[in-house]
Amino acid sequence: MSKQLEMPETNIDLQQERLEVNGLNPALKPQPKTSLVLANQDDDVNNDKPRDTQGKLWAIVSLSAALLAVSFAAIFIRLSEGEISANATVFNRLWIATLVFAVWNGVGEARRRISDAEPQGRSNYTLRDLMLLIAVGIVSSASLGFWAWSLTRTNVANSTVLRNLTPLFTTLGGWLLLGRRFDRRFLIGMAIALAGAIAIGFDDLQTAGENLTGDLAALLSAMFYAGNLLIAEHLRTKFPATTILMWRCFIGSLLILPLVLLAGDRIFPYSWQGWLAVIALAVICQAFGQGLLIHSLGRLSSGFVALFLLLEPVITAILAWILFCENLSLFNWLAFAVVLAGIYLAKFSNSADKKIKQKKFN
Repeated sequence: MSKQLEMPETNIDLQQERLEVNGLNPALKPQPKTSLVLANQDDDVNNDKPRDTQGKLWAIVSLSAALLAVSFAAIFIRLSEGEISANATVFNRLWIATLVFAVWNGVGEARRRISDAEPQGRSNYTLRDLMLLIAVGIVSSASLGFWAWSLTRTNVANSTVLRNLTPLFTTLGGWLLLGRRFDRRFLIGMAIALAGAIAIGFDDLQTAGENLTGDLAALLSAMFYAGNLLIAEHLRTKFPATTILMWRCFIGSLLILPLVLLAGDRIFPYSWQGWLAVIALAVICQAFGQGLLIHSLGRLSSGFVALFLLLEPVITAILAWILFCENLSLFNWLAFAVVLAGIYLAKFSNSADKKIKQKKFN
């Protein structure tokens, strides 16, 4: 009888062992769940990589479109300055662009109210935000002012070469003020692109003493433009590009208007061709071009954006070659290729990305 009673117990033990081996024991159930959670986390990490690459690609595409639009600025400025002065051209460019951005922001706000969507903090201006928005307008206007003044004190080649040092100041500012680190590939690409940009104006480069004041003004213009990119990149984490540009254009128009009035210049164009030129300058170059440029700062670093903008004189020179039959030598084309090679090398570096945990307006 004792043997007969022991047999069922043995069978029960064997059945429990089989259940444990098959993973049906309740004590072993959490392990498959944990492994599934870890697998899902790994899948999320792997899925984020294509999204990150796709976001960077679209940011570069928008930056390329912005560069093409901004490169038309020299063409429209030349057409506008046939009727009004340079300061008046800048004033009309800024106040018209201010209206464009104001209407754009108003339409966006109206859509959010109709759909009862959350404003997501877009209208929550702190004192620090207001100071930075005003600062970006002042710094941007100072950059334009110093560049225009440098052209009256030095030749175009000197001014262009020195203003193309903007990526250097943007990188130094990010390192000194924001504690950023840049990898070797980005630094090498920046050096190559800067060498190509300097070579573009090397044929006409002069270092005579009478050009020193204009050279310093062009250098200050590059420094202020680097500050403009750094401040705009910081504001981009909270505000959309249209809000930043609306403030920048509004502050700039207020600063340039007294200069136009004091000089006694004609404020507005007198023909429809002149109005068409300033409107195109405001809508295409300022609103569309600068809008996409500031928008790209939500995904790309200010250092890479400044480096990418070295292509602006390249595209402008090609447009002048096509539209105005201006000559381009073989040396110029080689310099263009060097700039492209440097930007291409920097594009694949980690320093081209803007790594921020929370990005609200991508």
